[in-house]
Amino acid sequence: MALNMKQQEKCQSSIASSRPSVPETISQRPAPVKFSDDTKRLQHINNIRNSPVGAQIKLVIDLLFKTRQAFTVEQINEACYVDMNANKAVFDSMRNNPKAHFDGTRFSYKATHDVKDKSQLLSLVNKYPDGIIVNDLKDAYLNVLEDLQALKSSEDIWLLSSNSKEYIAYPNDFKNEIKVDEEFKALFRDIDIPSNMLNVEKELLKIGLMPATNTAEREAAAQMHGISNKPKEKKKKQEISKRTKVTNFHLPELLQKP
Repeated sequence: MALNMKQQEKCQSSIASSRPSVPETISQRPAPVKFSDDTKRLQHINNIRNSPVGAQIKLVIDLLFKTRQAFTVEQINEACYVDMNANKAVFDSMRNNPKAHFDGTRFSYKATHDVKDKSQLLSLVNKYPDGIIVNDLKDAYLNVLEDLQALKSSEDIWLLSSNSKEYIAYPNDFKNEIKVDEEFKALFRDIDIPSNMLNVEKELLKIGLMPATNTAEREAAAQMHGISNKPKEKKKKQEISKRTKVTNFHLPELLQKP
């Protein structure tokens, strides 16, 4: 029995020794290289640097606008992958861009109006008695629109919309002299206000405005209580004299005789 065991062990060892040895290079071969997680980023960078000059400039301007910080060319490359060292056309266009300031080393955003906070904003609006367009103020600093609303709420300024639906900021200072065109003054004087409020309300409704009064409802209630709705006789138009009480001091031109 012991002899048979020794013979089996001898056979197994001889079979193992006869097998071809596996080269070390094959047995220790590394795992297959996976698709790099960084490939998409590299493709994105390549797409940016091969995009039109205008598209690259927009990326830089957006970066400067959102951060309101000054960047070197190298910092811009790190932040948005626009390499101005390798693209002279982008660099030259950025130096001449009206929305960018270049001090010789760094680029920064250049707003239409150089104001940094609410107090400077109020001072700027006060310099424009004829009003300043809100769109020209939007890029001054990041929360400028909130400050405009705050100044309106505190009655430091007026925010009014024009015919083009653009909002205009006016200083709330009636000491400022406002020039009124002769054509506008003539139109103001020629306005014939209907004596019947029903007609006034109809005209307001035609242009999409809700009247503050409801004459038809008021007249119906008056009839129920036996109150006469006969319109009063129109008084003779009073001439403006020295004794006339004037309240529209901020529009003196409208009170002048034609």
